[in-house]
Amino acid sequence: MSRYDSRTGDSTSYRDRRSDSGFGGGASAYGTSAKKDNDGNESPRKLDLDGLTPFEKNFYVESPAVAGMTDAEVEEYRKLREITVEGRDIPKPVKSFRDVGFPEYVLEEIKKAGFTEPTPIQSQGWPMAMKGRDLIGIAETGSGKTLSYLLPAIVHVNAQPILAHGDGPIVLVLAPTRELAVQIQQEASKFGSSSKIKSTCIYGGVPKGPQVRDLQKGVEIVIATPGRLIDMMESNNTNLRRVTYLVLDEADRMLDMGFDPQIRKIVSHIRPDRQTLYWSATWPKEVEQLSKKFLYNPYKVIIGSSDLKANRAIRQIVDVISESQKYNKLVKLLEDIMDGSRILVFLDTKKGCDQITRQLRMDGWPALSIHGDKSQAERDWVLSEFRSGKSPIMTATDVAARGLDVKDVKYVINYDFPGSLEDYVHRIGRTGRAGAKGTAYTFFTVANARFAKELINILEEAGQKVSPELASMGRTTAPPSGLGGFRDRGSRRGWS
Repeated sequence: MSRYDSRTGDSTSYRDRRSDSGFGGGASAYGTSAKKDNDGNESPRKLDLDGLTPFEKNFYVESPAVAGMTDAEVEEYRKLREITVEGRDIPKPVKSFRDVGFPEYVLEEIKKAGFTEPTPIQSQGWPMAMKGRDLIGIAETGSGKTLSYLLPAIVHVNAQPILAHGDGPIVLVLAPTRELAVQIQQEASKFGSSSKIKSTCIYGGVPKGPQVRDLQKGVEIVIATPGRLIDMMESNNTNLRRVTYLVLDEADRMLDMGFDPQIRKIVSHIRPDRQTLYWSATWPKEVEQLSKKFLYNPYKVIIGSSDLKANRAIRQIVDVISESQKYNKLVKLLEDIMDGSRILVFLDTKKGCDQITRQLRMDGWPALSIHGDKSQAERDWVLSEFRSGKSPIMTATDVAARGLDVKDVKYVINYDFPGSLEDYVHRIGRTGRAGAKGTAYTFFTVANARFAKELINILEEAGQKVSPELASMGRTTAPPSGLGGFRDRGSRRGWS
């Protein structure tokens, strides 16, 4: 019997998906091949759902306040909050938490967290997700997108039959890094506790025992990195037969890290009539094309421009210097800004990270480092020291660029400029979160000149000053080929 009894489901929604609905969702897995309509588009096929129990996924009932909004008011609200939408039958945005139709236990958790109103991505994303449709959500880091999919996930779980012995999860969230997975699980635990929803985090670099025990006891929500999840599936410690709500968080990063084969393998084990939510902070066109392989008739919501851009709450300062000047520049900068606030310093390599950290500590600066060669226990300890302020300076490779949600990071320093503009935006996005202000300093050398023109575009779009040296470099160098320096897949495998 459903534990969620205040909404009615769409009785036909479980037969909505097309034949190209998922990775591996071909005829051999779930039914006959699709036919094409007169326009050449594939029409929804009759899926072979024998043995697959129909499930509820449409829980949205428009509140009177939202229903009363005129088209002009909706347009004005979206314009004010920089919300762009695509798709058919798009629901109106909500202005308050009560307008979403969340159960009281979810509203109580929101109240406890001290939130006053939905962020733009939540305002539009919640009603979309609650309707049970596939969804592409694009919003900058720190915008509240984690709760955009977690709170509807909790409602979704409570609408499904209670787990039986041997059942796998109902909700699966895939994330590119351990740090992001852990932080998603913390939010899932906090907001799911009132309705006794159990969640666990599955990632590599730590003993499997505790994770296996969680899976065997039964958990409704699994947050996982792809590699360790496949390991758990192949060792029969879990299965994905009950998954009806799938989330890919930081989807562009997962694809950029070369995880697409693992994602395809995982999704081939999930029923094709699932609800899929695809979240990202940037949306290169290459990645957008890939999303078409496993989303059916999705809503799309973009906060701000779909072009690569930085959070306007972040002050960006770019200094053109030589490689040999970097360390002295860093020390001088730390002398100027060190006030006990958390400072995150990004470097390109693990070796460089360790070298600069040792040098800083020898010079009396309280620095620790985090990167992919550290054990999970050490990474957890470093993050704990950084969060608590005991070690206010942390050096990091891009393992920390996404998913690292440390409150009150006041300064980000790009000691090395990253290999793509997307990574630049994500790095500096570790500050200026949830409405706070922040400052990002970047050391830019001649070796980075190919990024000058696009970096200038990002600075100008965010209303930042461009130094004469950077402007000159931008006029004399060509931008990198491809999508803003989007790296070759697989080049970051070691960062997971």
